[in-house]
Amino acid sequence: QVQLVESGGGLVQAGESLRLSCAASGSIFSGNAMGWYRQAPGKQRELVASIVSGGSTNYADSVKGRFTISRDNAKNTVYLQMDSLKPEDTAVYYCTYDSGWRDYWGQGTQVTVSS
Repeated sequence: QVQLVESGGGLVQAGESLRLSCAASGSIFSGNAMGWYRQAPGKQRELVASIVSGGSTNYADSVKGRFTISRDNAKNTVYLQMDSLKPEDTAVYYCTYDSGWRDYWGQGTQVTVSS
């Protein structure tokens, strides 16, 4: 089993920054992918960013150049640094871990960006 616990969400003004953290525990392998999704009210859940063991990253077009995903394999933790936040970034952000045979999800953390 895998448990994911997110932290770092909150209320900020447009242009400010937040850093989300996701601590993973259980059967974690550093070679497997981790990532962040988000879901805004009335919208589908969407991929924000992902990272694999070699450091290769993938970002949604809407966050490229503003968000940075990173990973500390020693701590089984993945981070999402969010800069130049916009009101449209408002959503619940979820951490994910791909075990290879199923995806695990955290409980989510709310990010609200006021204009």
